[in-house]
Amino acid sequence: MNILLTSAGRRSYLVQYFKEVLDGKGKVHASNSEWSTALEVADEAVITPLIYDDEYISFIQDYAQVHDIGMIISLFDIDLPILAQAKQSFKELGIHVIVSDYKVTQICNDKWNTYQFLKQNNLNAPKTFIELEQAQRALQKRDIQFPLIIKPRWGMGSISIFKADNAEELKVLYKKVKREVKESYVKYESQVDPEHAVIIQEYLNGQEYGLDIINDLEKNYVTTFVKKKAAMRSGETDGAITEKNEILEKTGEQIAKSLGHIANLDTDCFLIDGKPYVLEMNCRFGGGYPFSHLAGANLPGVILKWIDNEEGRDELKDYTIGVEGRKDMIIRSIVNHGNR
Repeated sequence: MNILLTSAGRRSYLVQYFKEVLDGKGKVHASNSEWSTALEVADEAVITPLIYDDEYISFIQDYAQVHDIGMIISLFDIDLPILAQAKQSFKELGIHVIVSDYKVTQICNDKWNTYQFLKQNNLNAPKTFIELEQAQRALQKRDIQFPLIIKPRWGMGSISIFKADNAEELKVLYKKVKREVKESYVKYESQVDPEHAVIIQEYLNGQEYGLDIINDLEKNYVTTFVKKKAAMRSGETDGAITEKNEILEKTGEQIAKSLGHIANLDTDCFLIDGKPYVLEMNCRFGGGYPFSHLAGANLPGVILKWIDNEEGRDELKDYTIGVEGRKDMIIRSIVNHGNR
């Protein structure tokens, strides 16, 4: 089977994981809207139109048919709802798109929707406000206190995230984030509600964890991999150690059964005085997955087995606790320019 990883960006490690799983029995293709290191590592690569381009889906479908692609996986949040809406048309072409339902992408990509989902399902989350005035009133009532976090409602990574330590900073930084959203690539998603494109969150001070919450392709819960974060860089996990934690594993199971995603749900949370607080959810392979893979999890291989209607769950049991990892920086020369 040939595989296409869309919006692959710099996630060359995921290209390598899928190449190892295929073991020469298929090719790993990678696509992106501009040339990137993941494309350099792939067996074949292509430059696509921008995700919001009217021709994006037809371009991907044409490419998939020409290159006999059997499975597509996106590695970027903005790509997910676009592919989710087109999932049926891909299925009619005999192509498996490993993406959660559209409604799931709307819960995960929209941090306000995430907060509402967590509260509705009795999951702890930092207090979140969608209007500056709401946060100011909560401060006056002493429902919250400084510092507060201001960030884009539809943001990802560390784009435009600031900490406000007082009332003046709150006002200034709120306006700053609002302006930066309009000038960034998240402006497209923010068009849904441009007047409420920024959220204000309670600052959490505790140990941060990353969870890989795994459902099968029929949305049935499988397992949760827990990693204690040891280092962060640009909003992504840079170092972590695998851990056994029943509290967080139960949290993962509760989220999985309530949300109904497929494959991986990359989730950030804090553990404060033994109480879990869920911060964000991404219904895709996240930046923390390599630490699960390093510890023995092989989700790429299991997904391929599920596509072939094989069980595969046992392979996810070979997961070692206490494995610590750090990301490295590799400089790659750009040799294969492909269709750039």
